[in-house]
Amino acid sequence: MNKLIATLVSTLFASAAFAQAPATPSTPVTAPAPATVKAEVKAEKKVAKAEKSEAKVDAKADAKVSKAEAKAEADKAKAHAKAEKEKAKAHAHTTETKADAKADVKASTTK
Repeated sequence: MNKLIATLVSTLFASAAFAQAPATPSTPVTAPAPATVKAEVKAEKKVAKAEKSEAKVDAKADAKVSKAEAKAEADKAKAHAKAEKEKAKAHAHTTETKADAKADVKASTTK
């Protein structure tokens, strides 16, 4: 029993000492090689160029969409105007027909 307690106590002290030891990095941090830096700069330029190109394409697409929407609005307004004109024409024709019918009724009742 004494040996078991002694083992547990020594394990406790060993784990506490190990937990408090400062962690040392396995590899030292060094500055990147100049070729790596050049490659990164080149890659960043390509990314910037691609983003600029993408923005340009997006702007063109937005312009096309807004142009199509404007045309659709104009076509819609034109169709509404035409429908109103046809409706007015039909209404006038109906009113004319009603007036003719009233005149016919009046003429037939006075005979």
